[in-house]
Amino acid sequence: MERISPSLKNKIMTAEQAAQLVRTGMTIGVSGFTSVGYPKAVPLALAASGHARELTVCVGAAVGDEIDGAMVRAGLIKRRYAHQSHKDMREAINSGAIAYSDVHISHLPMNINQRTGPKIDIAIVECSAISEQGLYLAASAGSADASVRNADKVIVELNEALPIGLAGMHDIFEVGLPPHARIIPITKPDDRIGTPYIPCPPEKIAAIVLTDKLDPPQKFKPVTPETEMIGRNVVKFLKGEIAAGRLPENPGPIQSGVGSVGNAVLSCLASSGFKGLSMYTEVMQDAAFNLIEQGVFDFVSSSSIALAEDNRRRFFENIDFFKDKILIRPQEISNHPEVIRRLGVIALNTPIEVDIYGNVNSTHIMGTKMMNGIGGSGDFARNARISIFATESVKKGGNISCIVPMVSHVDQTEHDVQVVITEQGIADLRWRSPRERAELLIENCAHPDYRPMLREYYEQALKVSEGKHTPHDLSKALSWHSRYLESGTMKKEKYNE
Repeated sequence: MERISPSLKNKIMTAEQAAQLVRTGMTIGVSGFTSVGYPKAVPLALAASGHARELTVCVGAAVGDEIDGAMVRAGLIKRRYAHQSHKDMREAINSGAIAYSDVHISHLPMNINQRTGPKIDIAIVECSAISEQGLYLAASAGSADASVRNADKVIVELNEALPIGLAGMHDIFEVGLPPHARIIPITKPDDRIGTPYIPCPPEKIAAIVLTDKLDPPQKFKPVTPETEMIGRNVVKFLKGEIAAGRLPENPGPIQSGVGSVGNAVLSCLASSGFKGLSMYTEVMQDAAFNLIEQGVFDFVSSSSIALAEDNRRRFFENIDFFKDKILIRPQEISNHPEVIRRLGVIALNTPIEVDIYGNVNSTHIMGTKMMNGIGGSGDFARNARISIFATESVKKGGNISCIVPMVSHVDQTEHDVQVVITEQGIADLRWRSPRERAELLIENCAHPDYRPMLREYYEQALKVSEGKHTPHDLSKALSWHSRYLESGTMKKEKYNE
């Protein structure tokens, strides 16, 4: 197919000309998900000109430096939705310079479609091709469909460095608005239910900018002995569930959050003996890509294909091989509770910290500083067949325990956390009372250096707490975090002073 229909070529202009369509105070919706498939040329032109300020940016998940870096440094962004991971954006949020609202991945497009927030003035979308029917996206989908659907105008960045084979790998489906929202007819990850393009009338396209700059390649930390052990414990848990008859031999679609722990866990599946598995997730990372080639995964449904440089090159060069093995969906579908529950997804996400009763903090450092955002962990944790949170037991060279008396911020409550896994072991919290959960988490998941401290806290809480159902000693729970602020590390000897 042609990258651009002849009838649309008269809309081609420079990035600088297209950027002039954006005015101060506007809300722009941009494509992109985990820094994949986001526009680059027009945001850089906006940052260079500086003519449009106090902008609200809506994007489904993290984007790269051209938006969350250059536009932030130029002082153009006033408000940001939703997930982000760039240091400049994070610093601006935590300093109060940018207002940030953290939104579940599945909720952002729903809220855009229901127009409960700011109206999208202009959508800026990276594509691999454009036809009179609509827009063929890059290697992600995210919330681009909702932005295009609701925007007054659309600016398309047509990236000629992308393989034309990406056209056809997407499955765009419009749920519609309650109370007449449509059933999502997905009964297995490889079901196609929509169109390979975002429907967009030609008259809505205000500008087409030709580009050739690829996304920055993904960078993940190498597998460590700790993360490898976490992966082994996840496999051990799954095989135990199969042996007990609670899961079938093929346990169903797997979801994995973004990051080094998720990548390490998926890597362990390669030596586990599993074959013919599938993924229904929001981001396909390097480990999952390799598992397709090894036959561990037959099919992956995702909202983004986020790969390191070598794997991305292999993906692009062999796209015909992968085309019937990978499907890219909008985040409203990839993270929709209806589908997650129906498919019986096994969810694997990474917390910042977990408290002894199973509450999870996924977003805040010390309860006040935003890290990246909740992403899709809440969508999957609440609706999965099995909700697993996996993390190292300690961070910062052992100076911080990831198992704490009380989390400094709650993103997933104990009701949505079924299994916690660290390199130390497995805590199956299902059907357990709060006190039983505390004992399991301390003994099975906490690092040995911190178990005495956690036991001391728990025993003291049992003595002084008026209620014995979920006993807490609030002054001690808060001091666990406040001592970290004072010293810069949560050293065990400091806690006992």
